[in-house]
Amino acid sequence: MNLTASLKRFVASALLLLFLLPLRADEGMWLPLLLEQMNITDMKARGFKLSAADIYSVNNTSMKDAVVQFGGGCTGEIISGEGLLLTNHHCGYGQIQYHSSVEKDYLTNGFWAMNRGEELPCPGLTAMFIIRMEEVTTQVLDGVAMNMPEAKRTEVIQANIKRIEKENTKDGYDAMVRGFFYGNVFYMFITETFRDVRMVGAPPTAIGNFGGDTDNWMWPRHTGDFSLFRVYAGKDNRPAEYSKDNVPFKPRKFFNISMRGAQENDFTLVYGFPGRTQEYISSYAVSMIGDVSDPLKVDLRTQRLNIIRAGMRSNDVVRIQYAAKYNSIANAWKKWQGEMKGLRDNKAVEKKQKYEAEFRTRVNNNPALYAKYGNVLAELDAQHQMLKPWQIAYDYFTEGVLQVEALRLAWSYKKLVDLSKVPAPDQAEITKALDALKKNIAPFFKNFNTDVDRKQAIALFAATDKGMDPEKRSPNWNSRNKNFESYFKKLYKKSMFANSEKLTKFVNGYSASKFKTIEKDMGYQLAVELFTHFNSAIKPGFDKYNDEIARLNRIYMQGQMDAFKERRFYPDANSTLRVAYGKVEGYSTPEGKTYNWFTTLDELIAKETDTIADYKVPEKLKALHAKKDYGRYAARDGKIHTCFIASNHTTGGNSGSPVLDAQGNLIGTNFDRCWEGTMSDINYDISVCRNITLDIRYTLFIIDKYAGAGYLIDEMVLVK
Repeated sequence: MNLTASLKRFVASALLLLFLLPLRADEGMWLPLLLEQMNITDMKARGFKLSAADIYSVNNTSMKDAVVQFGGGCTGEIISGEGLLLTNHHCGYGQIQYHSSVEKDYLTNGFWAMNRGEELPCPGLTAMFIIRMEEVTTQVLDGVAMNMPEAKRTEVIQANIKRIEKENTKDGYDAMVRGFFYGNVFYMFITETFRDVRMVGAPPTAIGNFGGDTDNWMWPRHTGDFSLFRVYAGKDNRPAEYSKDNVPFKPRKFFNISMRGAQENDFTLVYGFPGRTQEYISSYAVSMIGDVSDPLKVDLRTQRLNIIRAGMRSNDVVRIQYAAKYNSIANAWKKWQGEMKGLRDNKAVEKKQKYEAEFRTRVNNNPALYAKYGNVLAELDAQHQMLKPWQIAYDYFTEGVLQVEALRLAWSYKKLVDLSKVPAPDQAEITKALDALKKNIAPFFKNFNTDVDRKQAIALFAATDKGMDPEKRSPNWNSRNKNFESYFKKLYKKSMFANSEKLTKFVNGYSASKFKTIEKDMGYQLAVELFTHFNSAIKPGFDKYNDEIARLNRIYMQGQMDAFKERRFYPDANSTLRVAYGKVEGYSTPEGKTYNWFTTLDELIAKETDTIADYKVPEKLKALHAKKDYGRYAARDGKIHTCFIASNHTTGGNSGSPVLDAQGNLIGTNFDRCWEGTMSDINYDISVCRNITLDIRYTLFIIDKYAGAGYLIDEMVLVK
């Protein structure tokens, strides 16, 4: 293993700390490759029974071979020798919706394939395995000089990364290089991606999303948040495009399932692909997030959700059309609210300021450090002050006006117009662009409702008009006279981008000379105005200050590692494979509420009420509970445990991650965090930060006793 000098230094410091300081397992998303050097001693002291090589190995099978990045944004785990894949219900939600209709309402009723022939193909869905990881910092930084301009530095690094990835993409494997510690260290990941993934089973939404928005990001939870898929391969067991001739993938490794389940204070390990954290940013950045950006985005999403919710409640077609969209919008919306509260309650800005004061003291007392890092915090402060108005404008566009779906569709025709209006149009390119647009029409309008989108447009434009700096609005903004209701009523009546039949007829008869029809379309004109203004007048200013902040963050990150040599640093999440570990335990809130570490089916049943739609319980589940027909899936107390919490450091992307016990057996599927701890992306606090896990025994209970799909259990290896 080739470690950079800086990485070697903090690895050595970490090893020393293993013997000098009482390390805690409550924070960190660790690179599997470095567990032997940085974590395994601490993990074993906390109860882990296996070796680092059992978690990650190149030469032998290991846990990493049973963990996949599911669909590019979630995690999944292989739980049988026949390629059976377990992930969250909300991770599979888009696929469940894709296969649903009013006649076959899998969202409401659930779906269960009772044999391989009933499994449903999922076009575009992927499952990506990590084959190996390798540090490539030296290769990536080849040709990078100390005082090189930032744009040139980026150019050199990107060229090096492109070359490295190309050289290592072979034999059916792909390569990707990612930066860590704000671009101070780089790793390459060799991957294998399967593209034939089929839907096997999903509980009804009343189980898979029990509690809905009411309980999202909250504890206690009783959500059966799981869905099942199967990875298929060619007859050589390698990735292949969908074919009826494909066969279930034979994995290198799959997880055995613990029937003991989780117990209080048990060691737990989460393995997955966490998306993004910002643990090492300055107090100025934390303030920008908690006081400026999050509140603005929450307000805009609140308005969108109110409109979509009303539409879904009024019409079953709309309910199915917007189900996945609603969940996607609501997920971050509620998370940001918890993040704001957590940052405020935890005094995150003040903690950062104290840390920065200590950083300044150490730097100022060391001439060598002062020469490198003496001004970095002052420069970060100045850049964040200049960023603020651009951040506000950026959020109003990206979370507001540019979220109007009809306008986004209209903007996608800009390339066709540009290709068509040149003096000598390239017919082959026009045909290619037109074919792609034609293919998108049916999927777009399948999940589109004119009234819902129009009402969102009115609300978002009104909010932007009220809150955004007039100087940063688009040039023709005031031409609508701020009568947005009248304006959008006219637009949605006239524009073909809000009408499937009009648009389909137009593209089917399209020729290059008809580009003017698009240019005259009211929806297209507004889309071009907004997107062009955003790309030319908003995004450049936003990027300018963020690029400089990124440069300063890289310097500040290295400065922290140099100034705090006694501290053990882990890299921020960036959708690459990580390990987090902690223990099963409850918590108390700042308001004094104390929560137990697990929930039960008894509590779920008791939660049902006519006044909250999110707490509706399926009749069959109530019947199983009434008869105590739990099969072999009850815990020691005779109850069905639904969920549990632990102190593992997780974030978005960890949805669907396997939660493992000290022997590496599967005890649950990670699906959420408690609301008080959602600020863990920025500021982890062991007192309130908990990941929420679906107890695997509840999953098995639903598959077997509720769905009657016990044949799937027969594929698995259950460990008593």
